[in-house]
Amino acid sequence: MNTLAIEPLAPLLDRLFRESDAARSPAAEALSSDERDRLLRSKTEYLDFYERVKDLWLPVSRETGRLLYMLARSSQARSVVEFGTSFGISTLYLAAAVRDNGGGRVLTTEFEPYKVARAQQHLAEGGLLDLVEIRAGDALQTLGANLPDSIDLVLLDGAKALYPEVLALLEPRLRPGALIVADNADFSLEYLAQVRAPRSGYLSVPFAEDVELSMRLG
Repeated sequence: MNTLAIEPLAPLLDRLFRESDAARSPAAEALSSDERDRLLRSKTEYLDFYERVKDLWLPVSRETGRLLYMLARSSQARSVVEFGTSFGISTLYLAAAVRDNGGGRVLTTEFEPYKVARAQQHLAEGGLLDLVEIRAGDALQTLGANLPDSIDLVLLDGAKALYPEVLALLEPRLRPGALIVADNADFSLEYLAQVRAPRSGYLSVPFAEDVELSMRLG
């Protein structure tokens, strides 16, 4: 079974990537590259930044989406946590894998209410909403309680500066062998130093151009 290859998900993903490619964000375009990089690395201004650019799609690439699906399928993941829902493209890939694994749950969190509503719409269109719980708000609060007893796979794709803090919230629930995918991890040198350290409890490797793939050791 490959939910990615059939209706309604296959044409939905094609449409969403086309919409993402065509979309513009005047607020984001008004920022210089230096200012945008600074805000992406900030631990104090991230809420203001993401509210200002709420119309910015920020999806994973098609290749990263397929990677997420493959990792979740090959690890038989049934309990997935995602930091940074945005418009739900990555969530669709994760939920498709969970469905094809026989069922489970994707817990995802998003700060911007507009994006929560759009993600819910897209998940409903893809026939995957029943597998997903979206928590609205700052992930430092929404992921601070009521987590799954055991987590098989994590996607970090929200405010980059918060990757170490979010991982710390999830770490007690990561099963041995759990996979952590950090998109655009080069914006959080603190996170990279953490998961790459010899005694960190992780085995970690850069993957593709901007993904850090880590495994929780037993």
